[in-house]
Amino acid sequence: MADREKLDALSLLREGLRYEGTGASHVFVILGASGDLAKKKIYPTLWWLYRDGLVPEKTYFIGYARSKMLMEDIRQKALPFMKVKDSEKQKMEEFFKVNEYIAGSYDKPDGFAKLNKAIEEKGSCNRIFYLALPPSVYETVTLNLKAVCMSKGDKWTRIVVEKPFGKDLESSNQLSNHLGALFKEEEIYRIDHYLGKEMVQNLMVLRFANKIFSPVWNRDGIASVVISFKEPFGTQGRGGYFDEFGIIRDVMQNHLLQILTLVAMEKPPSTGAEDIRNEKVKVLKSISQVELDNVVLGQYVGNPEGQGDEKQGYLDDPTVPKGSATPTFVTAVLMVKNERWEGVPFILRCGKALNERKAEVRIQFKDVAGDIFPAGEVKRNELVIRVQPDEAVYLKMMTKSPGMTFGCEETELDLSYKSRYKVE
Repeated sequence: MADREKLDALSLLREGLRYEGTGASHVFVILGASGDLAKKKIYPTLWWLYRDGLVPEKTYFIGYARSKMLMEDIRQKALPFMKVKDSEKQKMEEFFKVNEYIAGSYDKPDGFAKLNKAIEEKGSCNRIFYLALPPSVYETVTLNLKAVCMSKGDKWTRIVVEKPFGKDLESSNQLSNHLGALFKEEEIYRIDHYLGKEMVQNLMVLRFANKIFSPVWNRDGIASVVISFKEPFGTQGRGGYFDEFGIIRDVMQNHLLQILTLVAMEKPPSTGAEDIRNEKVKVLKSISQVELDNVVLGQYVGNPEGQGDEKQGYLDDPTVPKGSATPTFVTAVLMVKNERWEGVPFILRCGKALNERKAEVRIQFKDVAGDIFPAGEVKRNELVIRVQPDEAVYLKMMTKSPGMTFGCEETELDLSYKSRYKVE
């Protein structure tokens, strides 16, 4: 039934996009096309949408960056992340036929004039500019876009701004004011790509579509919430960019705080974006200032006995400034001071060059009151939402061990998405 409803929804969406495709052209511009985000996330996602018929027919893609490259170079960088099956290779060729690349500077209008010319060759079109760029060039890039590359007539323009949105409150406000002076609010999309993760979105359904969790989803039932994000690799030559922000700005204050708000917020009136946003804001306003005593910072070092990149520490990256004290690991305890969560620690931890790749939410419930079983046998229940890799939801609970006695044993009710939904 669920699969049929999903197919019906996709069919309606494709039908709408086919109708959309009979009108104006659409041009999607990736600014920063030579970068890490573009090759790992943006180009693969655009390919999947194109493959599945989820973009209007007359849609074109243009990459723009400072690097002197060809479209073939972009293609080779992105291919390892696109997961193209043998049966899809013809479709992939069609995808790259509607792609092109233009090299140009971010601070001079000449390159943007070339970009605009390439866009105009597609005819009268709507334009989407995706800024996969460091915030340090947002202002000059958006000034040039406004001056040279806006759509004309009845066609629209959209500006998509990726995180990090500034590097502190002052720079964030400055950027907001700058964008607000150039574009209408409906033309600006500020996004955190982590919100597109299946299991991050699933937090809404788990919380508000399951009666069993409602009575215990509070300080009376929950002892702690741990939100983890671990990467097994270091900066890999991107240290110059990373050092400007550090792990807190790069991961914690966006990805992990977004997850925290979904775990902690009250039920919104609807699933509408504004209603969800309003409840998230209430949670953020309730978080106490983080105490330094509740923070652990670290920076990874090389392992002389390791293999490959394991031997390289953060300061061994030639793009990292000498003597940098920028953290690559952090654990912080946040407290949400409201009626539901008073006294429950939300432990956020994230880092690079760790022992595994994993992102998860681990909700630990309180001890059973009046425990009648031998001391130490009964463990706390835990609900674990694994965001990546291998999406899963599992509940750790106690059951009786087989046999004559009332021995207690911890086991799991496990929903692994790969086996249940046959996902790749």
